Amino acid sequence: MRPAVVLTLLLAAAPLAAQTPADSAAIRATALDYIDGWWSGDAGRMEAAVHPELVKRIVKRLQAADGTGGFEWVDQMGASRLVQGTAGGGGRETPAADRRSSVRILDVFQGTASVRVDAGVWVDYLHLAKVHGRWVILNVLWEMRRPT
Repeated sequence: MRPAVVLTLLLAAAPLAAQTPADSAAIRATALDYIDGWWSGDAGRMEAAVHPELVKRIVKRLQAADGTGGFEWVDQMGASRLVQGTAGGGGRETPAADRRSSVRILDVFQGTASVRVDAGVWVDYLHLAKVHGRWVILNVLWEMRRPT
């Protein structure tokens, strides 16, 4: 086979990975439903943003009193705990001056996306998937900002 024919076949067989403006808007809207739903205590908005099998994780650290050594572990929650915490008004406890809802789409590949949410006192890294035509959050890895 000639190189041009092989290249044409490879390009024709490769799935398109470019994000559409509609996907970008839906990804951003999902991320905002997640963080703004948290701030406002809107459990319905949070529930709409997350997949029922969501896992949200954070590495927690406990320093020894003398500042040396310490202990680290991974804490996690699922969708139901997150939605219940939202319904309980967990986000409303954060002073308004400390709240942010800055969303940045880091990458989109076909039906998956990575998004950074700067919430002010912490940062969330979200993994989204397009499930049944709708963007939902499957994973969250987050960390609190260290005091300055």
